[in-house]
Amino acid sequence: MTVDNLDLQQELQPILVSVVTEYVQQQSQPEQNRFAFAYHITIQNQGSEPAKLLGRHWIIIDANQERKEVRGMGVIGKQPTIEAGASYQYTSGVVLKTPIGTMEGSYQLLDENGDPFNAPIEPFLLSTPNAVH
Repeated sequence: MTVDNLDLQQELQPILVSVVTEYVQQQSQPEQNRFAFAYHITIQNQGSEPAKLLGRHWIIIDANQERKEVRGMGVIGKQPTIEAGASYQYTSGVVLKTPIGTMEGSYQLLDENGDPFNAPIEPFLLSTPNAVH
């Protein structure tokens, strides 16, 4: 599949990803440089055909510019099919060594014909309360 075809596939299968984050104080230990965050994801299929979520790729960067990449099958152990006009929600978490960081990445999906495409996850902020003004 060429880059042009992949771009076309993304236009034909518009997946919108939204994220809400929260600092999880009860699982954090700031004195030990352990800052836990939850992220609540909504994957909305705005296309006209179903899409099966196969995998994910995350790029996680903390305030020290320490970069970690995570790739895996599915999300929280599942590979859901998201029907046209429907959405899928899940919650997961990450632990950083700093009170601020970012995440971004993509989901790998299959369209109705079995053709793969990616849905980007735009960068989002992970921050303890009052760390960013």
